[in-house]
Amino acid sequence: MERIKVGLAAYGMSGQVFHAPFIHIDPHFELYKIVERSKELSRERYPDATIVRSFEELIKDPEVELVVVNTPDNTHYEYARMALEAGKHVIVEKPFTSTTEEGEELIALAASKGLMLSVYQNRRWDADFQTVQEIISNGLLGRLVEYESTFARYRNFIKPNTWKETGQSGGGLTYNLGSHLIDQAILLFGMPEAVFADIDIVRTDGKVDDYFMIHFLRPTLAPNVKVTLKASYLMREAEPRFVLHGTLGSFVKHGVDKQEAALLRGEMPDQPHWGEETDEELGLIHTEIDRQKICRKYPGIPGNYGGFYQNIYEHLRLGKPLLTGARGILNVIRVIEAAYQSQRERKVIDLK
Repeated sequence: MERIKVGLAAYGMSGQVFHAPFIHIDPHFELYKIVERSKELSRERYPDATIVRSFEELIKDPEVELVVVNTPDNTHYEYARMALEAGKHVIVEKPFTSTTEEGEELIALAASKGLMLSVYQNRRWDADFQTVQEIISNGLLGRLVEYESTFARYRNFIKPNTWKETGQSGGGLTYNLGSHLIDQAILLFGMPEAVFADIDIVRTDGKVDDYFMIHFLRPTLAPNVKVTLKASYLMREAEPRFVLHGTLGSFVKHGVDKQEAALLRGEMPDQPHWGEETDEELGLIHTEIDRQKICRKYPGIPGNYGGFYQNIYEHLRLGKPLLTGARGILNVIRVIEAAYQSQRERKVIDLK
C-alpha cells in the first residue's frame, strides 16, 4: 500500500521530538518535506527528506498528502486553513485553535472537502494515563470518587527568546499543558456540566499564565467524580502525577511518562522496551480485590506516541475510526475558554 507522504511545517522542538521520529520509523509514512526557513537541522537525521523554506512551498507540492501544523499556537488556525484549502489532510499540534469559533470553521472546511482533521493529543498514549484508564475500566478502586491530575514543572525564571513565555504568539500554561490534562479528563469522564478555575501568573516578571487549577463539575459520564486538573512552574518538589480515590482504594503515581525525556536525549522510538517504566517508577495501588487487601506497585502499560500515527494510517488507508478527530477535541478549547472566563468573573461557568 502506498506510503503517506508527510509535510512537516516546522522543525523546532515539536518537530524534532514529537513528530519526525515517529513518522520516520513508521513504514506507512514517508517524511517527505520539512519546512526550515533558514537552517538545515533536519538534514543529518533525515537526509531523504527535502527541506523547503516556506509553508506555502510545502502545501503547493501535489505529492504531499498529509501536513503537520506544528508551528506557534497563534498560527494553527491560519496554517491549517491553508493546508485544507490546498487539499491536504491535516494534523494540528495542540492547542487545536485559540477559539472555538476558529475550530468550528476548520472542522466545517475539512468536512466540505472530505479531508481528515486531527489534533495531536499524544499524551493519550502516555504510560501513566493508559494505566489509569485500565484501573478505572476494571473498577479496581471500586466506585471512583476523586481524580486529580497534575503536571509539575520547575523553572523559577522566564526563559528568554521564546514565544511561549512572551505571549506574542500564543502560549500560557493553560493552553499548553492544560490541553493535555483537559483532553485526558474528557476522555475518561466526558464534558463537564460546568467549570471553576483559578489561573494566574506566579513567577516574577511572568507575562503568561504559569499556574492553573481547573475543577470539572458534574462530568457527563461520571457526574459524582470530583475532577481536579492542576499545573504550575513553581513545583520544585513535584506533586503526584495522578491521585485517584474510590470506595475500595486509591492509586497514586509519581513521575511523568518517559518518552519526552528519551526523545530529547536523541533516542529513537523503535528501540527495545520503548516507553516502559521500571519497578521503582510504577504507581502504587492500595485497594481490595475479592475482599483481599492489596498494597503494591501496579504494573504499568508502556507508553507509545507512535499509537497516534498508527491510528492516522489506519484511518486514512483502512477506514478505521479517527481517535483524535478535531470535532471531539474542540471541547478542549471550550473548556479552556470557560476556565479563563471563570478566572475573570470569579464564578462557576456553565457549559450546558
